[in-house]
Amino acid sequence: MTDTTQSTQATHKPRPLIDLLVSIIIPSLILMKLSGEAKLGPDGALMLALAFPLGWGSFELLKYRKFNFIALLGLVSVLLTGGIGLLKLDNQWLAIKEAAIPGLIGIAVLVSTRTRYPLIRTMLFNKTVLNVDKIHERLEQAGNTEQFDARLLMATYWLSGTFFFSSVMNYVLAKWIVISPAGSEAFNTELGRMNLLSYPMIAIPSMIMLMAIFYFLWRTIHGLTGLKLEDVMANAEQEKQP
Repeated sequence: MTDTTQSTQATHKPRPLIDLLVSIIIPSLILMKLSGEAKLGPDGALMLALAFPLGWGSFELLKYRKFNFIALLGLVSVLLTGGIGLLKLDNQWLAIKEAAIPGLIGIAVLVSTRTRYPLIRTMLFNKTVLNVDKIHERLEQAGNTEQFDARLLMATYWLSGTFFFSSVMNYVLAKWIVISPAGSEAFNTELGRMNLLSYPMIAIPSMIMLMAIFYFLWRTIHGLTGLKLEDVMANAEQEKQP
């Protein structure tokens, strides 16, 4: 009975290719190819393009029924982009919005270090990724808990730095590419180009930084506990169980 109940609960699995397709590639192509007056027009293309990430993000939140601060900010970002375009606001607001979302996440990561629930534990050091209980048990046995907490705090600062990097780059990219009036066909085309360029110029470097932080975290765990990688990965531990 318990197994049946657990199996029916939806668990979130990362789908980066689908996220990339729905959130960046399809909306960008719509903005760049369908914004002409002979097609959907600037407003119609913008609304259709925003419907993809908005619909996908809403689906994820509703299906897994788990509050996700970053996902919520992503939905807010999409709505603000639509508002700027449809209300034909000054482009400066787009640049500010692009910088504000990752900037707020970076600030939230820093603020969380003063709480009982630092965000790095939600993003990297959590039970879906690592066997947290076994790691804590070994740390306590070796008397290295305080040393680990200090290094985890350092990793948290680095994590916030990746979001501040994204914030600055988003602002620069928006100011550099989107120069046409909001609500115009050219604005939509530039917005689509900005979305496409944001992946190689911002998302990939940020991903590399996150991988470096995770590697630092793994080296710290290995050095302080002596555990091997297959011993600390959550999925590997589950596969060993009959």
